[in-house]
Amino acid sequence: MNQFIEQLETFGQVELGVRLKDMTTMRIGGKVEYVSYPRNMFALAQLIEYVKKNDIDYKIIGKGSNLLCSDEDYYGLIIRLDRTMNHWYIDGEHLIAEAGSSIIALSVFAARNGMSGLEWASGIPATVGGCVFNNAGAYKTSMSDNVYRVLILDNGNFRWLSNEECEFAYRFSVFHKRTDWIILAVEFSLIEKDENEIRQMMDERKIRRLESQPLEFPSAGSVFRNPNSHNAWFLIDQAGLRGMSYGGAQISVKHCNFIINVQEATSEDVKNLIDLVIGKVEANTGVKLTTEVEMFNWNHMKIPHPSKR
Repeated sequence: MNQFIEQLETFGQVELGVRLKDMTTMRIGGKVEYVSYPRNMFALAQLIEYVKKNDIDYKIIGKGSNLLCSDEDYYGLIIRLDRTMNHWYIDGEHLIAEAGSSIIALSVFAARNGMSGLEWASGIPATVGGCVFNNAGAYKTSMSDNVYRVLILDNGNFRWLSNEECEFAYRFSVFHKRTDWIILAVEFSLIEKDENEIRQMMDERKIRRLESQPLEFPSAGSVFRNPNSHNAWFLIDQAGLRGMSYGGAQISVKHCNFIINVQEATSEDVKNLIDLVIGKVEANTGVKLTTEVEMFNWNHMKIPHPSKR
């Protein structure tokens, strides 16, 4: 066992030779030599200090539900919080959850305890931290409507940000600008409501998702942001792109803002469809769509870990 792995194991669990394909909902991506699961937020703080000091490239991911990774191998460290930093508890009308918590599991827990506000998130395969980062939303509700404050790691220090300090906007938060800030936990302000009423709303929305979204195929959810004028899916449909395929990737027939992995799609298959959509929609309407999914490990410099230099 080399010294680098031994050092990583002081911070938490380590996995070797894992593929990004197996860590993302799109089921696309190259191999990662090292993946770390810090045992708690204090171990995470020490790990971040270590990788920065040793100039090691790293990426923190949750469920990988908003990522389009390239098929190239990633010469850096992937840090995941969902296995260990996934605890929550209730404090009065507030619900506090660590960043690696599943937002689906959290919404179910809230419903069971008669706490309303997270019903919209009951079908989003993401972590609490990822949802805050992108201000995820559905059914005209988003994280910004529920977040009271966010605990972050800022240059080795733990501190709380208020909702206003998070600078929430449509699919945006201050963390897009301050990539050095790491989301550790979230405190939600929820409303007391009858559990059966909450459950009924969640069940109705589950039926709507099954009817309108291609959940039977791997995807990264909605690929494009909605412009001010129309929903992105409508513009894509009007451009005649519903069902269009490239390699193993396809613009969903059921929902045009989903690109699905129908047959071992490559990252380039998906990227080519994205470029096609942007070009066709702009030519058809004058509107230039922008992506909601994050492109990761594209044109990445292949610098080996210190253990292999």
